[in-house]
Amino acid sequence: MAETTGSGTATGDAAPRLRKASWKYVGPGIVVAATGVGAGDLVATLIAGSKFGYTLMWAAIIGCLVKISLAEATGRWHLATGRTLFEGWRSLGQWTTWYFAIYVVIWGFVYGATAMSSSALPLVALFPDGPSLKAWAILCGLLGLAFVWFNRYAVFEKVMTVVIGMKFLIVVYVAIRVAPDLGNAFAGLAPVLPDGSLLYTLGLIGGVGGTITMAAYGYWVNSKGWTDISWLKVMRLDNRVAYITTGIFVVAMMIIGAELLHSTNIALTSGDRGLIDLGNVLEDKFGAVTANLFLIGFFATSFGALMGVWHGVSLMFADFVERLRRERAGAGASDAEVVAEGGDDMVKEVAAGHREKSVPFRAYLLWLTFPPMGLLFLDQPFGLVVAYGVLGAFFMPFLALTLLWLLNSSRTPKEWRNGMLSNGMLAAAGLLFLVLCVQQVRDLPW
Repeated sequence: MAETTGSGTATGDAAPRLRKASWKYVGPGIVVAATGVGAGDLVATLIAGSKFGYTLMWAAIIGCLVKISLAEATGRWHLATGRTLFEGWRSLGQWTTWYFAIYVVIWGFVYGATAMSSSALPLVALFPDGPSLKAWAILCGLLGLAFVWFNRYAVFEKVMTVVIGMKFLIVVYVAIRVAPDLGNAFAGLAPVLPDGSLLYTLGLIGGVGGTITMAAYGYWVNSKGWTDISWLKVMRLDNRVAYITTGIFVVAMMIIGAELLHSTNIALTSGDRGLIDLGNVLEDKFGAVTANLFLIGFFATSFGALMGVWHGVSLMFADFVERLRRERAGAGASDAEVVAEGGDDMVKEVAAGHREKSVPFRAYLLWLTFPPMGLLFLDQPFGLVVAYGVLGAFFMPFLALTLLWLLNSSRTPKEWRNGMLSNGMLAAAGLLFLVLCVQQVRDLPW
């Protein structure tokens, strides 16, 4: 008798044999954890800790559960259907193609500059007599480009494992160094909403580790060589590792914010520069060694996110271009026929590393690297800031709601469709991200 998947029903003797989950397979989840939590996420968690102490610890934990559900749904779609996520989106209609095309061009242009600047900030603090912020930013962009261009997924995963190890050890070390109040920390697991904390709470649940890299997770699963439903248990273990690791980061940063900032009423600069402020506070309190270690962790966080996006979103873009190319080649066939015909091949091509060698993959790498360098020398144009903010705000609700649609339809084999728990979590995620989307759009400098 087959085991119930937790997302569908058991299917008896006809069900495929699922491989036993094993720690030796873990990999794509490490990449997600290294990529999904950037410097901005850490600052948001720090500020929540500095404003409300340990009170919102419960929100950080719920946020990780929400992300586990979303990433599990993404990975399950790839494994259960043998199709990539963009193929699934394409089956929902041309509107998804228009949204993704506009999003990936504008978002990539602005994010490229943001990622390079974020990676450069800790280097400027570590080497104050060295190159300027812009020079470091350009160097980081070029290093990320060269690394992803000349390496394949297996090497990429190993390097990202080193990155996550650095982040983990340094952030946890600093959290222990500030001597957490364990009683208050455990008390923070009880759901409480202090006055004025609603938006911080929603942001904490929805923000940390919630980026386009969640959509890239399915592509990294395929790049690992997991191409069919037999890998489901392995993928679920891998996914839990990703967000348990993320949860530890979040809890550690909240401890730092609560102990180091909340009790002393120290305010941080918003954005990535808030981590430079924290480095100064750590130096005053614990000395230069601890401060420099933290700055190294800051660099690992930012540069890991840069490399992850350079690889993962380029994979998605290459898949997007290949799908459109096949549709043009099969002109006259319906969207559903084209998607059904090419599904298996698309996943296997990702697994074989063909996408990483493709012209579209490398073209998007160049797009992420060189045009954004112009923004390093200019204030971001008003219209671009608004477009970037709107498109970014809509991505997470777009992901949650389209997964809800895909995994409850005939596009997914019946035994691997959503169960009540998956539907509840994805619906809650969709609603949460819609609320955050509205708030983000309202906060833009119209």
